[in-house]
Amino acid sequence: MSHSLAAKGNQVGNFLGHPIAEKITTRNGNYVFDRIAENVDGEFPLSQLNKDELLIRPGLIYRPDK
Repeated sequence: MSHSLAAKGNQVGNFLGHPIAEKITTRNGNYVFDRIAENVDGEFPLSQLNKDELLIRPGLIYRPDK
């Protein structure tokens, strides 16, 4: 599923040359950066996501901002 998103807040780091936004906003709500996804054989298994988390390129996992 494709999500239209906007970065919010501070940049908290870089991963593979891409900035990591502290928070993002999608049409489904606000999310906060949680962790880097585990890469297995060049892919990011969706089984590592918890309910309602988003996996964003290049392998960033965001959780709902409560």
